[in-house]
Amino acid sequence: MKKIVYAAVLLASVACNRFRNEEKAATEPQQERIVSVSKQLTEMIYALGAESRLVGVDLSSTYPPAAKKLPTVGYHRLLNAEGIISLKPTVVYSDGNIAPAAVMTQVQNVGIPIKEFSASKTIPETCQLLQQLGDGFGQRAKADELAKQLTADMAQAAENVKQYPDHPKVVIIHYGLQKNIYLAMGQKSTGTQMVAWAGGVNSLNAAEGMKPISPELIAEAQPDVILATDFGYDRQGGLEKFKQLPGVALTPAAKNNRIYRVEEHDMVYLGPRTGQNVLMLQKLIHQQPAQ
Repeated sequence: MKKIVYAAVLLASVACNRFRNEEKAATEPQQERIVSVSKQLTEMIYALGAESRLVGVDLSSTYPPAAKKLPTVGYHRLLNAEGIISLKPTVVYSDGNIAPAAVMTQVQNVGIPIKEFSASKTIPETCQLLQQLGDGFGQRAKADELAKQLTADMAQAAENVKQYPDHPKVVIIHYGLQKNIYLAMGQKSTGTQMVAWAGGVNSLNAAEGMKPISPELIAEAQPDVILATDFGYDRQGGLEKFKQLPGVALTPAAKNNRIYRVEEHDMVYLGPRTGQNVLMLQKLIHQQPAQ
């Protein structure tokens, strides 16, 4: 009789625990599975220590290097709905700069929500975006720390500018895949703003952001300094080859060996490292020409 009672109690206990575990599993929040289609948001997610939530990124998300090891869902302006859906995300993070629009509709139609954040264009907006993400990940203290460092770096850069007697003319070039086809950052670009913060001036006669330009326009700009993005600079094989390019060869920058390699992703959006990048640009554009 005692054995029968013990067995009944044990069975009830196991059943009770099983249902309790099922109830717990049903009520515990599932960790987000994020696909980020914004390079700015991707870097911030890593900076906040929330990268374990990322299951995929777009092709422009190249910083930090670990982001390049994640599955990709196409370029943010040429996204693939099937690629996004196949990763089974619980949410897609976007800054609104995406295409084609039909892709996001397809993603939403299968029940995957799109969380859109406003892309930051100023340092205060960048701090606010960091803090918004920090709140979402339970990392507000880390976000505040990053924002504080960014603000301090920018203040240091502004103080440094006061010491420079001149404002070098700068052109930012991305040398493209086809021979003698250049892309350059025009006046309305993040790169131009960063050069200004560093104490330089973009001398290129082009209004928009990254646009194709001719060798003639590069020569006409007569830059004291050329900032060459990593792809084109590496493709040419370094300074000696790059400074021989049409248009580039006719500039003071080429004649004085003032052509410097920069990472493209550092020049196209604002993030937690922007202050450090501006300080780096200051050293490049204000240093004495190499002989």
